[in-house]
Amino acid sequence: MSKAIRKCVPKNQAPYLTALVPAVIASTSLSLHATGFDEPDQDAFAVARGMAVVATADNPSAIYYNPAGITQLPGDNVRGGVYGIYLDPTYQPPGSSTTFDNQKKLHAIPELFYTHGFTNLPVSLGLGLYTPFGLSEKWPQNTGFRTVATQGSLTEYTINPVAAFQLPWHISLAAGLMVNYSSVNLQQGLTPVPNNDLFAFKGDAWALGYNLGARWEPLEQLSLGASFRSSTTMDYSGHTETQSNGGPLPIAPDTDSPASVNFPFPLEANVGVSYRPTEKWNVEFDAQYTDWSALGNLTIHQTPAATSLLPYPTIPLALDWESSWDFEWGVTRYFDHGWRLSAGYIFNENSVPNAHYTPLVSDLDRHFFSVGTGYQGKHFNFDVAYQFGYGPDHTVVGSPTPSGYPPGYHPADGTYAFISHAIMLSVGWRL
Repeated sequence: MSKAIRKCVPKNQAPYLTALVPAVIASTSLSLHATGFDEPDQDAFAVARGMAVVATADNPSAIYYNPAGITQLPGDNVRGGVYGIYLDPTYQPPGSSTTFDNQKKLHAIPELFYTHGFTNLPVSLGLGLYTPFGLSEKWPQNTGFRTVATQGSLTEYTINPVAAFQLPWHISLAAGLMVNYSSVNLQQGLTPVPNNDLFAFKGDAWALGYNLGARWEPLEQLSLGASFRSSTTMDYSGHTETQSNGGPLPIAPDTDSPASVNFPFPLEANVGVSYRPTEKWNVEFDAQYTDWSALGNLTIHQTPAATSLLPYPTIPLALDWESSWDFEWGVTRYFDHGWRLSAGYIFNENSVPNAHYTPLVSDLDRHFFSVGTGYQGKHFNFDVAYQFGYGPDHTVVGSPTPSGYPPGYHPADGTYAFISHAIMLSVGWRL
């Protein structure tokens, strides 16, 4: 910050410049379902089973969960759905009885999948359109941490063609190309004064990745599955904005500067085992590893204007996230006439250390419980699921100190909690 601007800002209101300006890129997901900003809720049958479907993978959403599973689907199959969720993460400042809530509580995420299994060839093809990562959250201006983050939105859309091959010994292998488009809009304050100054980064990017799958059914009662989604790097290109809004920075005009940041999206690896003691039951356990450690030290590159509030060509971002595991259990009971009933449980590990904590992540250990029902007819099929998410209180001490503040100032310190309710409906048709 320039000396001229520093003189018009009280010492306890020095702008937050470096630590987590766009950490909201690495924020909570639209569903807040997994650590980081992962969005795995792509099918109601999977949601009902706690996402434990890597070894089952027997409907078109296998394109996302394990593309090797589409070899189980003869002919033409289409399936789409909508995941609707109510989010209520909360924050309580240290030593205060006041509780702040996320102001963007309702979200809906659609997806669509299509597969074709050849009659005379051991080959199946598929195409998925879905949102694998997402973010949308907004906090009140008077939380006390507006210099860390106020609101952000991120969306990634993926076009995912895949090919799967049925091999001898009941083995299936698959590979696909992920064409990803992402846009981001991130905002925070420059000083603690509510509704005054603003710093924002807006940008978009394209990136290519790939996904792999394998499935083996050594016994009629047992199947094993594995899937892999590659990491990608989004080279967000856009601009930064600064606004004083008549606040404590009256001599600084609003600015708009070209800017970019290279942001890695993590790789994911899943393994699962499904056991079917009879044709009426399917019990599965899955484990997912996500390499959030790829989110280390990043940099925003900007072309500063002469009078910019942030006259720096680069702004360093220290995230230093930690890789984490998700553990998923699911069970389905099949009834006569095509009906089924499923239930599931998920445990998500926290991946954001307190030393780099941001309220737009509000990351903590989470538990998810789900139940659902569905129907499989000769042509028509559907599933509907309900999911409840709960995150016990997580107290943060020693969060990042904004640039220009004394070392003992940690605006993101406090107690965070999380509750969510979600309903998903998926409908399919088999030709």
